[in-house]
Amino acid sequence: MESEREEDGRGRLGSTLSGLAVAVGSVLFLGGFGWGALVYQPYTVPTDSMSPTVAAGERVLAQRLDGDRVRRGDVVVFRDADWGGSPMIKRVVGVGGDTVACCGDGGGLTVNGESVEEPYLSGRGPASPDAFTAKVPEGRIFLLGDERMGSLDSRTHLKDPGQGAVPRSAVVGRLDAIAWPLSGGVIERPESFAALPGGISEVGPVRWMAASIAAGAALILGGAAYGPLARLLGRRGAGRGRAVVDAGT
Repeated sequence: MESEREEDGRGRLGSTLSGLAVAVGSVLFLGGFGWGALVYQPYTVPTDSMSPTVAAGERVLAQRLDGDRVRRGDVVVFRDADWGGSPMIKRVVGVGGDTVACCGDGGGLTVNGESVEEPYLSGRGPASPDAFTAKVPEGRIFLLGDERMGSLDSRTHLKDPGQGAVPRSAVVGRLDAIAWPLSGGVIERPESFAALPGGISEVGPVRWMAASIAAGAALILGGAAYGPLARLLGRRGAGRGRAVVDAGT
């Protein structure tokens, strides 16, 4: 009888802990998704102009923010009437007051006369097939696609007001991660822009959001699995007990 009471006590404790795990897991899981819905806006990449960083058809998460928080090197989503008014995704390579040019020594991009390494580009050719120089007005940003051979970006609008730069107010989000495919991961900031005035931005809370969802899912699954596992182990234990009794008789 005492052994049965001990087993019942352990069973009640296990059930309580498994229920607590499911409850905490649900909070973390749903909280992570809720957090993400408040902070991020999902987009489907329309073209390959940002390849190889993001490819056409991929789903990305853009942190909702004001354009004043954008830094060089950021990949942003923006809408501008002069560019058609549809959401577009490009990389910021210049901000107000900068002189952006190509191509410098070795065919690379320069910002204020300083050569900028661009590890996100594919191939070994020049940073742009056509040479250009643009002075970025205050309050605007100069945008290029990572696929420089085919991207329609600020270079295409050099004769427009602002020499192809768009107002910061046109920015509606900054890319933090590739949501699909799952192998995409976080979009890191290029360190090559860090030495320029203003530095580079920090990645948003996407890692904490993903960790909350993953931890919540693990707790929910673990808590839900306790009952079936406990019953299975109990039946096996009871079977071994009966076998010992039978052998003793």
